[in-house]
Amino acid sequence: MGRLIELVVPALGDLAEVPVIDLPVTIGQTIRAGDPIATLESDKAAMDVPASTGGVVTELLVALGDPVSEGSPLLRIEGVAPAAASSPARGGTPASTDSPVGLHPRSRHDAPAGAAPGRRAAGDPPRPARRVRAAPAVRRLARELGVALDRVRPGEPAGRIAREDIIAHVKAVMQAAAAPAGRACGEAALGLPPWPTIDFEKFGPVERQPRSRIRKRSAANLHRNWVTIPHVTNFDEADITDLEAFRVQINREKREGDVKLSPLAFVIKAAVHALQALPAFNSSIDGDDVIVKHYWHIDFAADTSGGLVVPVIRDADRKSVAEIARECARLAGLARDGRLAPEHMTGGTFTVSSLGGIGGTGFTPIINAPEVAILGVTRGSLRPVWDGDAFRPRRILPLCLSWDHRVVDGAAAAGFLAHLARLLGDLRRLLV
Repeated sequence: MGRLIELVVPALGDLAEVPVIDLPVTIGQTIRAGDPIATLESDKAAMDVPASTGGVVTELLVALGDPVSEGSPLLRIEGVAPAAASSPARGGTPASTDSPVGLHPRSRHDAPAGAAPGRRAAGDPPRPARRVRAAPAVRRLARELGVALDRVRPGEPAGRIAREDIIAHVKAVMQAAAAPAGRACGEAALGLPPWPTIDFEKFGPVERQPRSRIRKRSAANLHRNWVTIPHVTNFDEADITDLEAFRVQINREKREGDVKLSPLAFVIKAAVHALQALPAFNSSIDGDDVIVKHYWHIDFAADTSGGLVVPVIRDADRKSVAEIARECARLAGLARDGRLAPEHMTGGTFTVSSLGGIGGTGFTPIINAPEVAILGVTRGSLRPVWDGDAFRPRRILPLCLSWDHRVVDGAAAAGFLAHLARLLGDLRRLLV
């Protein structure tokens, strides 16, 4: 008979009380080292916890929705003791709602198949309070609003309560309370008409596509940032003719298998220099104070099949352009494979969102709170530029800077873009 081994939650960085959103193992199942035994979800990402050793599952020590921290026991197996300590949790991109989350045996408090959440048939005996599945941020919002989570109808297929469900519940309660008095609530309280409810099928065939978890979370964060931050966007252009010629030459000289230098790597390096020259753009608001950071961790937007994620290049000021390009390629690969961990997406001080590989002439990026600015970059194009003697073809790169008017002003934003354009126009300035 093998030895009973308890598998626990590995190191999670600064995370604690992270809910369990999936348990892809069952009692009696044989698992191997590295197999996922649980999925945890923070506010930013979901991550798989791998088994540190193989064996047969004998007991599950957690249920869906349980909050766990580093060292919390997950399950017991009968197997061989691991040769090394538990490996860190494998980062994963937030699971999409079309993945089979919730198909394995769940808590005994879960509603039976086909039963509407929060409802029971007439004559049924009262059920004990159901186990609530919600992220810590959602639980915090519920406490702040005085909402009992077991009264909220979950909107996700797996029965997990999201922020939008809390808001919908509060709106429904307010509308029900105000209806007898004939008072308007919700959108009407803001002087807005209610959101239209339309039967689209009356007009033609439709297809209902559930949004992925990351898209729903991004939507909530973007809406908060757009509503609470007074955004202003400045536009400028940089002449990157010489930069582009240098980049192409260096890439030609690289050996097979080396990471190619992308325009984004140069933009990030130049942005760090601009942030050091104008540190207000590398800050955050904290109450009545502004926290100016003396480290430069640069976020960049990476598109995945599940939605947009924002990995962080740490200490970009200490990295060369080539090192930044390698780090961008590595993090983008992790994002595509769904292996980004929370530490890959936290601590950023400034964001660069590049649409250069797609196109466009400009856009207004939304600030990534708690940062105070975000740089948008679109595709460069050849244009005839007058040099005093004749029109010469020059490659021009559009730049878009959205900034928080509570921290900086238009003159500083214009100065930031002008400085950035000078750096991109003459790479020698990066050496000064």
